[in-house]
Amino acid sequence: MCGIVGWMNYEENLSYQTKVIDLMNKQHANRGPDSEGTWIGEHVALGHRRLSVMDPENGLQPMVKQFGNQQMVVTYNGELYNMVDLRMELESLGYCFTTHCDTELLPAAYQEWGVDAPKRMNGIFAFAIWDEFAQELYIARDRIGVKPLFYAHVKDTFVFGSEIKSLLQHPDIGSVIDDHGLAEVLMMGPARTPGEGVFRDIKELKPGHWLKVSRQGIQTHPYWQLVSRAHEDDFETTITKVTDLFEASVRRQLISDVPIGTMLSGGLDSSAISAVAAKVFREEGKGRLTTFSIDYQDNDQFFEQNEFQPNADSPWAQLMAEFLQSDHHVVYLNNQELVDHIPSALIARDFPGMADIDSSLMLFSREIKKDLTVCLSGECADEVFGGYPWFHREEMVQANIFPWACLTNERIPFIRKDVQDRIQPMEYVEMRYQQTLEEVPRCDQDSPREDRMKELFYMNLTRWMPTLLDRKDRMSMAYGLEVRVPFCDHHLVEYVWNIPWEMKAHNGREKGLLRHALKGILPDEIIERKKSPYPKTHHPLYLQAMQRKVNELLLDKQAPIWDFLDYQVVQRFVGQDLKQKHLPWFGQLMNVPALLAYWLQFNQWLVHFQVQYR
Repeated sequence: MCGIVGWMNYEENLSYQTKVIDLMNKQHANRGPDSEGTWIGEHVALGHRRLSVMDPENGLQPMVKQFGNQQMVVTYNGELYNMVDLRMELESLGYCFTTHCDTELLPAAYQEWGVDAPKRMNGIFAFAIWDEFAQELYIARDRIGVKPLFYAHVKDTFVFGSEIKSLLQHPDIGSVIDDHGLAEVLMMGPARTPGEGVFRDIKELKPGHWLKVSRQGIQTHPYWQLVSRAHEDDFETTITKVTDLFEASVRRQLISDVPIGTMLSGGLDSSAISAVAAKVFREEGKGRLTTFSIDYQDNDQFFEQNEFQPNADSPWAQLMAEFLQSDHHVVYLNNQELVDHIPSALIARDFPGMADIDSSLMLFSREIKKDLTVCLSGECADEVFGGYPWFHREEMVQANIFPWACLTNERIPFIRKDVQDRIQPMEYVEMRYQQTLEEVPRCDQDSPREDRMKELFYMNLTRWMPTLLDRKDRMSMAYGLEVRVPFCDHHLVEYVWNIPWEMKAHNGREKGLLRHALKGILPDEIIERKKSPYPKTHHPLYLQAMQRKVNELLLDKQAPIWDFLDYQVVQRFVGQDLKQKHLPWFGQLMNVPALLAYWLQFNQWLVHFQVQYR
């Protein structure tokens, strides 16, 4: 993948403003380690950092294309999986191309179809096209939001970038948060409301949207949305279509001119992707598939089964590797590495995140990058097919709150009373929850039960899944590793969205329909394995390290965190025997150690980004 940035100002000549765009572009050095480039016109400056995946010898960006008297300049982060078909269609319309990379297709598609161009694209992308003749900037993001894009408009200045840190390098954009931004971090985080950039002037371009900047102003519009309709296929037809859509997605996403492999945990999702990938490798004579799994030193000694994590991954990953006869690598991490890289994970993510769950993925990506440039991952099957516990526990299904954050109210006592009065924490969460429900596409033929399950799936697809995709993008791109997610293919997502819950939960199992669809593709043991999330450390030294670091933070009463958290409440909490404390405050994995780490990241965020609250 890559990193993109841009700056527009109709009232200023940017021709000599190279320092600002270079500084913005520099923030994406990890995203694009292979080359860099800028293009500067009178009113626009574009930047690009490249990670070469297709046609490494060509495709330097920003790329300039001429169509008659129209000049288009594009900066692009992504992959088009239907590149061959799109190229053929455009060639049939009279367009000529000089490279074999997908970048060159974007300005031609925009020239031909205008703002509807992304509808023709199957892939993961965020791109910007400057139309020199019309003096307009067009930006678009992929349907699911796999690739990030943020923007800000302050007075006459418009800037955009793949990561927020690039926007903050512009002198007109400050690291200021208001009450809404603070509520996002303290109550919604590590999730983030779609469209919100947390910092006061920064917004996120929502998935499936385009944005156009012209002298008439800024216009945004969705080009893709989920549509609810009656599902008319019987069970066997549904199974066939799901199998075909899934296999087609994996096959498309294996295109690459650089080494490619898979992440393999031994769970249903990564095993399914690896099985199809290994099949394709055999068909095409590419040899053995390279697979990677992650584990932690001493986890065999300290692993503890709990309600969310029923078993360890290692034996299952090994079983699948043997089944596939893959070239398998196990990456072992230790607790000190996890602790040491939590600050780096925050900087990569731009916000307090999932602590050791982030840093472990960052370190995992670092090791994979030594052998591969592109990797396929099993993210998003749980959101698409209904794999999480909150799809199957009635009290969680009916909870009037985001199900991965049922203990949100447990955060409030840690927040200073004066801050609570300003941000109104539970009112803010309730407002965001109701906002989500209002967006759900309804179907008149759905029963009340089916309608509620649609609400739950919509919450997961648009609020929870972006948290994981954001994590995957930042942690992998911190080491220049491109990760693709076949379960996010929009054809698959659109079809499965309308499959009724009773089919999705076939045999009363999480992802029951997907399990049935994978019979004959995976070993029965893998198909029947109970869902287990991304592996984490269970070593008691990790909790001790987090407790020690928060106690050190308590020694500094001038630390900026105490402007927002209640010093005494935190002090009392950390003084307990936390080994006996159970507080799954976010998702399946974030318990007490992760809460302590989140506070540490929050303080680091305030310091590193010099955050001002007003």
